[in-house]
Amino acid sequence: MKITGASVIVTCPGRNFVTLKIVTDQGLYGIGDATLNGRELAVASYLSDHVIPCLIGRDAHQIEDIWQYLYRGAYWRRGPVTMSAIAAVDTALWDIKAKAAGLPLYQLLGGRSREGVMVYGHANGADIAETVDRVGAYLEMGYKAVRAQSGIPGLDGVYGIGKGKSYEPATKGLPQETIWSTEAYLDFAPKLFDALRTKYGFAPHLLHDVHHRLTPIEAARLGKSLEPFRLFWMEDPTPAENQEAFRLIRQHTVTPLAVGEVFNTIWDCKSLIEEQLIDYIRTTVVHAGGITHLRRIADLAALYQVRTGSHGATDLSPVCMGAALHFDLWVPNFGVQEYMAHADETDAVFPHSYRFEDGFMHPGETPGHGVDIDEKLAARFPYQPAYLPVARLRDGTMWNW
Repeated sequence: MKITGASVIVTCPGRNFVTLKIVTDQGLYGIGDATLNGRELAVASYLSDHVIPCLIGRDAHQIEDIWQYLYRGAYWRRGPVTMSAIAAVDTALWDIKAKAAGLPLYQLLGGRSREGVMVYGHANGADIAETVDRVGAYLEMGYKAVRAQSGIPGLDGVYGIGKGKSYEPATKGLPQETIWSTEAYLDFAPKLFDALRTKYGFAPHLLHDVHHRLTPIEAARLGKSLEPFRLFWMEDPTPAENQEAFRLIRQHTVTPLAVGEVFNTIWDCKSLIEEQLIDYIRTTVVHAGGITHLRRIADLAALYQVRTGSHGATDLSPVCMGAALHFDLWVPNFGVQEYMAHADETDAVFPHSYRFEDGFMHPGETPGHGVDIDEKLAARFPYQPAYLPVARLRDGTMWNW
């Protein structure tokens, strides 16, 4: 089955998304997500100018060889742009292979390991009372796990807190600047989870995202202060470029740790996994080289009892969500899947088979990964420059977003 054509589709139905469509000589096509939030056009160019010309004429069934060709064949390898582009190709080829077999993708991976995929939703509020109410709303919808974020007194634009009930950090135009105070946050965060456990008990899984804002010793302090509230995980407590930083956190707290949504390859998390410094690895289909490479990361993690918890915010398109759910249904060391519902416009552009039922997602039984793209509708939503905010300390120092 030869690849006869490929195209890149950039669309903005609420958010910017980059989609790769690969066409074969047998009339089958597959699509893959190539979205890199805030750097979308860099990946679109990488695909159009450097990858697609190398794909024409290749056998679409040779997924492994094509992956190695795009990774090993590029002298400048790794990095978010390269790996997102490779992921798009890989996902589209898996979509084609599963369609050719007439099977949902999870069957080609080895069949399902569970009946459904537990997901967590995002509950955020301007203050503790509002966040408590929002957590309750998710529990009423059937969610078993909820990520909780709250505004902090004296700070505007705190990470995880949006306008109204939704949280969409990317804004049109140049990046917004927000102010951060670690001292205020460390004093406030335990109060939020004390209120949540007082209201809802210990049955719901509660998660919290620190978003790289702390030093290792500060993260250790937070983890220790949150131990009485038994979090499902504390996410991204400190920047992970220095993987050894997590050793210090681990020495001081038993609060489970999750990291990896910004990782691109197995090398970014090798030490974290092998030394059991984390409990959940959050690498994604689109940013970690596709299903082919994500399987390698999960297999390594399984050796050390580290479970998966893939990123799933709305900066990833429904194509990535569909592929992730097939992966989640199969992977034996699954933990949880992040899930943020897309805007109605996004769902219309990307019709899909996956569905939510009582706290669990189901990828559906459609051959392939079950997500398509309406190209005519996509063309009605042209690209709009948008960026994530940046964070500064109160004295103006740039800080981690």
